[in-house]
Amino acid sequence: MKIQVAGRKMYFAGKWVSRDQTIEVRDPQDNSIIDTVPAASAEDMLQCVEEAKDGAKIAATMAVHERMAVIYKAADYIEANKEKYASTIAREGSKTIREATKEVARCIQTLRISAEEARRIHGETIPFDQMPGSENRVGYYQKVPIGIIGAITPFNDPLNLVAHKVGPAIASGNAIIVKPATVTPLSALLLAEAFAEAGLPPKVLSVITGYGSEIGDVLVKHPAVRMISFTGGLEAGEEIARKAGLKKISMELGSNSPVIVLEDADLEDAVESTVSGAFWAAGQNCLGVQRIYIQESVIDQFKTAFVERTNQYNMGDKQSELTDMGPLITEKEAIRVEKMVNEAIEKGAILLTGGERNKAFYSPTVLTNIPEDCTIAKEEIFGPVVLLYSVLDIDTAIEKSNDVNYGLQAGIFTKNIDKAQKAIAKMDVGGIMVNDSSDYRIDAMPFGGMKKSGLGREGIKFAIHEMTEPKVVCFKLSNY
Repeated sequence: MKIQVAGRKMYFAGKWVSRDQTIEVRDPQDNSIIDTVPAASAEDMLQCVEEAKDGAKIAATMAVHERMAVIYKAADYIEANKEKYASTIAREGSKTIREATKEVARCIQTLRISAEEARRIHGETIPFDQMPGSENRVGYYQKVPIGIIGAITPFNDPLNLVAHKVGPAIASGNAIIVKPATVTPLSALLLAEAFAEAGLPPKVLSVITGYGSEIGDVLVKHPAVRMISFTGGLEAGEEIARKAGLKKISMELGSNSPVIVLEDADLEDAVESTVSGAFWAAGQNCLGVQRIYIQESVIDQFKTAFVERTNQYNMGDKQSELTDMGPLITEKEAIRVEKMVNEAIEKGAILLTGGERNKAFYSPTVLTNIPEDCTIAKEEIFGPVVLLYSVLDIDTAIEKSNDVNYGLQAGIFTKNIDKAQKAIAKMDVGGIMVNDSSDYRIDAMPFGGMKKSGLGREGIKFAIHEMTEPKVVCFKLSNY
């Protein structure tokens, strides 16, 4: 399926609008132009926030059943057009058609869970009589919408990670302005299309396309925007935190996720899970397996099997069902990964397989004997590269896993419940997958990290918690 270059419009406060200035959306596989989108100006974003002020009032007055109905209808629309959504993801981004199809299915689930969670936004009664002198008071707290939410989303999951912000925002009665990744805006616009078709009132949702340098700061700094929900890199996250001012901030900032493989593990399962976890979406996954610590008694067996399975990966046309891995999002990103690998090799790392670049494609790469002073050992790679380390025991593996600035998720493969529990207790991460890859996630679970992996949690129920405020109500009774 080919998308014709006709020029998409952006979703501006319930209206589809174009602009004279446009941005080309290119397929990273061959750099061909897929489509164009408007390049919004700072003035556009300022006006959008003004419209969202009305949208927040409209959203807050929507009954719960109305919010639920709209979200369900949007999910149904996506399901009815799932081939179009999957093809768009696979064209504008790095995912293969199989990976894109799975993302569409997850987006549908994310929205349906959001609809369900709308009915569960409730408070609790407060026993005011716990304080002497307050025996004649009764009350409760309720959760109310925060107002306008600004969402800045990444390229690697251009549909579902937008749904993870839009679904909870609408479920909790907020207005939301989405600034999608400049390189992958089409999927976010298709999500807006689903909500427009579902009958979402105007001004509640906007998807504004443009350059972050032009419109991002306006969204982040505007005092009427009461929350920024950001998924992206650490440096951008730190810059947003400095600029945002007095508002809520929720951030998922990536990681360099570790997996521990102990000698009692099911090695076949561990290899299959970690190869998939390392190279899904060409390694451009915040949860992607980057570091694997293998107990030395099984390192040779694991290494041989891991390289053999990696070499079976089919890299090529994203639209083919036979393809396992496509290109990185741009050739510039592939060059960045190439430089990190070459630096490690120059400092003594051993290349077991891969290490080859062809434009935006970078082959699945496995390194061992990695020096501690190379960039790749500490920073997020965000590419199809995995590092294998030999460790004496679980204590060493935990110590090395923790010895980085990130802490999003981790995995451990073992049949020993005591060792699994030790990892659970001592690893500084937001989630631990036992006998699974670090990249396992369902959309309903709390998702976020420790240290520089972010602030707050996503996952629908937990995002709604971030997107609402408690309001206390207390009645003083005259005749009690």
